Amino acid sequence: MKTVILSGISGSGKTTFLRALEDVGFFCVDNFPLVLLEKFPELLQLTGSKISRCALVVDIREKDFFEDWKHLLIDAKLKHGAEIIFLEGSDESILNRYRETRRTHPIPGAPNVKDALKEERRLLGWIKEIADNIVDTSRFTPHELRRFVLNTYGHEDTKMKINLMSFGYAYGLPMEADMVLDVRFLPNPYFIDELREKTGLSDEVKGFIRSQAEYRQYFDMLLNFLTYLIPLYEKEGKSYLTVSIGCTGGKHRSVAIVGALAEHFEEKDYNVSTTHRDVER
Repeated sequence: MKTVILSGISGSGKTTFLRALEDVGFFCVDNFPLVLLEKFPELLQLTGSKISRCALVVDIREKDFFEDWKHLLIDAKLKHGAEIIFLEGSDESILNRYRETRRTHPIPGAPNVKDALKEERRLLGWIKEIADNIVDTSRFTPHELRRFVLNTYGHEDTKMKINLMSFGYAYGLPMEADMVLDVRFLPNPYFIDELREKTGLSDEVKGFIRSQAEYRQYFDMLLNFLTYLIPLYEKEGKSYLTVSIGCTGGKHRSVAIVGALAEHFEEKDYNVSTTHRDVER
């Protein structure tokens, strides 16, 4: 069992860090009560082998338990091998983030955020002292912090998940699409009697479409475009990309091109799924 306990200063990026861990397969719990930490390994055992990595956030929201239950966090580190990560940030960067989000600081009663931040640093000092890794997020944007987590904990799971969808314009645009491409300029198999009742999943329709000069030139350009674009989306921390290819009825041309794209990106070891929304209409 890989266990990460995440703590740190409010506004240092714990939410971004935790969501990135969740995206690479960690079971995540925010604002975890320290008092439950002693029983948590026993609860995980009830799941069998279904949970192999977990991440828990313990921070100033648990201040009432800090003095009474800090030994449980130390035991989790020493006895169970939990990795403690503490996120830090300069006063300037944290104050700027509070100004941008307009959120209130979790320490009540302080006259201003700067004083609350000073008190928070005092209360969390002991966690910082026992942390295995202290990450200063002052210069990180949210995208850069996410990328740091993916590179550190993601391993082979960092490649973006790509959903390729075919659809028919006759039935409306897919609302979930990140990108929509129109292939109605290609010769339509619907007007060939022996292909009309078949779909782009059949070898006959695939062969017809791929034999067209327009297809060959377009598909090469499309591959170059997506091959250039996808790493840029990954760099920005995007986890999922839905590319929708549309033709008139969503049965022939779009289906065949989605299939060809899926073959290409599966060879590149991307996690590819395909959806043919209107192929049965």
